[in-house]
Amino acid sequence: MDTTIGGLILAAGEARRFGSPKQLALHRGRPLLEHALAAMAAAPALGMRVVVLGAGADAILAAVDLHGAQPVIAPDWADGQSASLRAGVAALADRAGAIVITLGDQPNISAEAIDTVIGARDPREADALRATYSGRPGHPVLLERSLFAASESLHGDQGARDLLARARLRLVPCDGRGDDTDIDLRQQIRIWA
Repeated sequence: MDTTIGGLILAAGEARRFGSPKQLALHRGRPLLEHALAAMAAAPALGMRVVVLGAGADAILAAVDLHGAQPVIAPDWADGQSASLRAGVAALADRAGAIVITLGDQPNISAEAIDTVIGARDPREADALRATYSGRPGHPVLLERSLFAASESLHGDQGARDLLARARLRLVPCDGRGDDTDIDLRQQIRIWA
């Protein structure tokens, strides 16, 4: 088993519903994207980390502490989350046996949830792992190397959903270890600020 695990944060979207680059919106005193980056940086089992950017990449790079993550620009980011996923997997594929994926608009994702998912890894039994919160599937998601090539065929804004539907998937309870609630609307920042 290849024990090298890469971290992947997807943050390339335009945030149309939010109305401005939500990666830069201040949440608890720092840009929203930094919360996910900090959680990945605090997960000791991860090796290299990549953050995929697209819309507003220059402004994000100028304003956000990447916490050691390597930025990757998805030129086709407007095609949806699958474009970001393809770009991130391609950047890590030669250096990782598995990839843990989170989203840049989930400020309550935790290093503990990431470590819990990684700790459940056994590629002989599952090609993918997915965190659950109160039984609801969410992030982080872990993909084994056996799924990297299949991620190249994903399209649209579904991310890895179709890939996970065909994979040997194991759900990993992460209750009490943060949560993966997305911030999609500006009002959510005010509620949680």
